[in-house]
Amino acid sequence: MSTSLQEKENALYEMFEWIEDPLDKYELIMDIGKKLPALDPMYHQENYQVKGCQSAVWLRAYKKDDLIYYEADSNTIITKGLVAILVKLLSGETADTILGYDFAVIDRLDLRAHLSSQRNNGFSAMIEKMKWYATIL
Repeated sequence: MSTSLQEKENALYEMFEWIEDPLDKYELIMDIGKKLPALDPMYHQENYQVKGCQSAVWLRAYKKDDLIYYEADSNTIITKGLVAILVKLLSGETADTILGYDFAVIDRLDLRAHLSSQRNNGFSAMIEKMKWYATIL
């Protein structure tokens, strides 16, 4: 794991470690989503949409200096927060790092525990689309 990815994981742990109440966790996820930079509306097209999500999620990626960067948006704030967490984690990493990443931080933070099964499936679909981008860029 790259040093920067470890640092991003540590920052996530620091944000979430004190939260025990699931509603407070949802609030933090929504706050993270509100801070996600706006995705240019030109990317709100079907080919950027993450299939399998309950909500509409658009995800694009681009490569710069051998590093992959992600941008995303969603039509619901909780989903926007979930994709924002993934964008924060994986942006600025190499394709090999992204493809080899185990996403254990998601389980350690217990982010999936209080999501509906459909939202969990959508979260997994976001991860898969991010990995797919890493294979093609």
